[in-house]
Amino acid sequence: MARRAISLLPQWSSRVFSLELDGASFYFSLQEKHRGGGEVPRVFRGVQPCDRCYSVLVCSSDRIRQAKFYWELKDKLLRDLPPDCDVSPMSSFLPNVKDSLISGFFLKDSSQSSDRLLRDLIRHDPVLVCSYLRGGDGQLWTQHLWSGPDSQRSQQQYYVVPSEAPECHPATLNIINSDVFYSFEEAREVMRKCGDIIPEAASVMELLPSRAEARGKPDFPVIVIEGLDATGKTTLTESLRDSLGATLLRSPPQCLSPLRARFDREPPLIRRAFYALGNYITAEQVSQQGMKTPVIVDRFWHSTAAYAIATAVSGPVCNLPAEGSEVYRWPSDLLQPSLVVVLTLDPEERRRRLRDRGQGKTEEEQELDHNQLFRLKVEEAYRRISGPACVTVDAGPSADQVLQQVQLLIRGKCHL
Repeated sequence: MARRAISLLPQWSSRVFSLELDGASFYFSLQEKHRGGGEVPRVFRGVQPCDRCYSVLVCSSDRIRQAKFYWELKDKLLRDLPPDCDVSPMSSFLPNVKDSLISGFFLKDSSQSSDRLLRDLIRHDPVLVCSYLRGGDGQLWTQHLWSGPDSQRSQQQYYVVPSEAPECHPATLNIINSDVFYSFEEAREVMRKCGDIIPEAASVMELLPSRAEARGKPDFPVIVIEGLDATGKTTLTESLRDSLGATLLRSPPQCLSPLRARFDREPPLIRRAFYALGNYITAEQVSQQGMKTPVIVDRFWHSTAAYAIATAVSGPVCNLPAEGSEVYRWPSDLLQPSLVVVLTLDPEERRRRLRDRGQGKTEEEQELDHNQLFRLKVEEAYRRISGPACVTVDAGPSADQVLQQVQLLIRGKCHL
């Protein structure tokens, strides 16, 4: 298994490694020959002489299996490793090469008892294990690939050297059709391949349209209302439905509600495909209803993409893909609304409303509630999505005032 994992990763010595530790990113790269001088990569500076360091990277030609195993690996490591073993997120990538990112974990073990678990992992599982050894002078570090359970080190060793942060955050290399889906066929293919391991995937497949296509706009306008929880979306969408004589739809659609809890437990690749397909089911409903009445949609692709991008890209807002990046483009085969309004609200007021509601929240909404940085990334991702872009409306005033402001936007943009 280890040899197969290595064969999936050509250009090993050209890879850069990223380690997330205490909210910061540390980078190092490899050299096949020691060139003298240089400094110790920052991630190794605090390592004590008794510590052993390892990386465990998940790599498989089957990306469903890879996603599932990575999602379960952290729990396995935390459960089976000794308490004094530190486990941190880690990744490896080829700079500026799409889909080159592989994820895993960095282990620092002072008990020196990780070897047996790691040997068991490479015996059967889609992982590549490396150990890191300190040179006699304490300055030089080398990386050794494990070639098999009975031979912990391969003949090849690499010298570990510091590396500059890449121009683009490494997570952005794998966003397209993994964290955010831009095609019905790509999302459907993930769901189809899940059929053997997730019985509920068959139920999702039965609800899908036979195909998606970039249809022209329906006869009546389609208005999407976006925003974080507790910004007043439900009140506004219901008021617009009544005042415009419109049809109100939601994404994810009601038909997927019984399945959401099941897919929320899955790794991002599968969970994001599920929600992406929900947008295509909603689009089919919009196309039908939009021939008869205006349509109001409570959340759509903007939410799906903004939350996924903010979750995938760790660190500060500046780590997000640059404005104008292709990750913010609207899927070419997904119906485009006539107007997208995103409601914004002062964070303290939003938290107060959430407390008053006392309702259960998704994991991502819980993250929004206590993590200001995550909220800022979601809001910035909303702002950068194009085709169509969002129009921002302050949801702080009374519900009637917000309704009047949005009605003015609709009259100006949609001529209703």
